[in-house]
Amino acid sequence: MTISPLSIASLRRAMAQGWRIAGATRGVGMAYSLLFTLGGLAIIGGLLSQGWTPFVIAAAGAFMLVGPAILAGFFGIAGAFEAGEAVNLGCIGRGFARASRALWALALVCALLFMIFVTDAAILYAYMVGATPVWLGKLLPTSANVLSFIQWSAVSGLFIAFLLYCVAAFSVPLLCERRAGLVEAVVISVRVVFGNFIVAIVWGFLLATVVVGSVFLLPLLPLTLPWMAHASRALYREALPLA
Repeated sequence: MTISPLSIASLRRAMAQGWRIAGATRGVGMAYSLLFTLGGLAIIGGLLSQGWTPFVIAAAGAFMLVGPAILAGFFGIAGAFEAGEAVNLGCIGRGFARASRALWALALVCALLFMIFVTDAAILYAYMVGATPVWLGKLLPTSANVLSFIQWSAVSGLFIAFLLYCVAAFSVPLLCERRAGLVEAVVISVRVVFGNFIVAIVWGFLLATVVVGSVFLLPLLPLTLPWMAHASRALYREALPLA
């Protein structure tokens, strides 16, 4: 499989293409994204109601660990749009139906890494912050214990997120289109990331900033999640063009 080099211009083209498709399929994309928005609202609301406000930051970052598993739905939407077919909620199911079964194995890896991170973060929270509630209105000024928790959970999260990014960034799209088996897809993904390391890191940072920032500002997530998902697909198609 041919791997094409990526550049900062590639990112601009991917963002533009992603915005175009997201805009043209906004109704279905927003409806799909609303599922995750409501889930995020329930999780964040539950944490805030228990006085675990600092843990909201870790929970927002953890979304990036499960995000790759939902990409097949957006592939179904984009595929229907590009084929000139009717774009409706059924496209989401067809996107998953067309994907390789190996995608579910990779989704389990994402879930495992998610559980590892959440467990580590919970242990850090219990050790550094303890059982004393930290309410949203009293978060500032931030105590030294809370700052330590944020710092060390970020270190743990970044390490796990980098591993998952290398493994899943391009393997998930390959599996969504059945262009490779699981092992081959993972190997190709790692090769693409390390072969275009600076551009890949810039893209990962941009992707995380937009999505995690939107988790904090949940009304934005139904707008930004389809955009970044379709942009990820466009970048994958540029790095690994169809024959």
